[in-house]
Amino acid sequence: MSTPDTADLEPITLSALQHWAYCPRQCGLIHLEQAFDDNLHTLRGQAVHARVDQPGVQSAKGVRVERALPLWHDVLGLMGKSDVVEFLPDGIPYPVEYKQGNRHKAPAIAACDDLQLAAQALCLEFMTGKAVAEGALYYASSRRRRVVPITAVLRQEVEDTAQAVRQMLASGQLPPPLDGEQAAQRCKGCSLQERCQPQATAALLAAARRSLFDPEA
Repeated sequence: MSTPDTADLEPITLSALQHWAYCPRQCGLIHLEQAFDDNLHTLRGQAVHARVDQPGVQSAKGVRVERALPLWHDVLGLMGKSDVVEFLPDGIPYPVEYKQGNRHKAPAIAACDDLQLAAQALCLEFMTGKAVAEGALYYASSRRRRVVPITAVLRQEVEDTAQAVRQMLASGQLPPPLDGEQAAQRCKGCSLQERCQPQATAALLAAARRSLFDPEA
């Protein structure tokens, strides 16, 4: 493994990619405005990560398991930390990301987790020089894994999302709130809902748009 050098790109965290995929405004509140609040979902998530956040190495049946392994990708400008990486007997890394809840998430929400796992896989490829074909998401409630193939589509999504997050951070502009079905799916469980005020913000944006077309409105 080489020593990371992020002189060319200001690194963004792997968690920022998952936050952006879930909701760009949530990503902006956390990574642009440094705002974060806890709710039942985030506290459960912290409890799930309590053990895997402690660095450690163990081996079983020829597999080396590393917890809280630092990750980076100089070309994409990514950095973060894995929950668990299982190094198979041939040295190929297999990332495992721990999540609270069960495997039966709505597809759009599950896709956010897939993106974060794929970003870890790309970092491991950069660090080790070995191809990572798949990883897994471990859901604490069901105590089951869901295998995620690291496809070409997911790889491109990682690059596109990293670029979008970097552009937001450079602009300093907080993205607008979600609306429609996306808001119905995601805002309810978001710990930043009170800070975000999606309904009030959406109403102000709608009023501003109306005034552009009808100054007397």
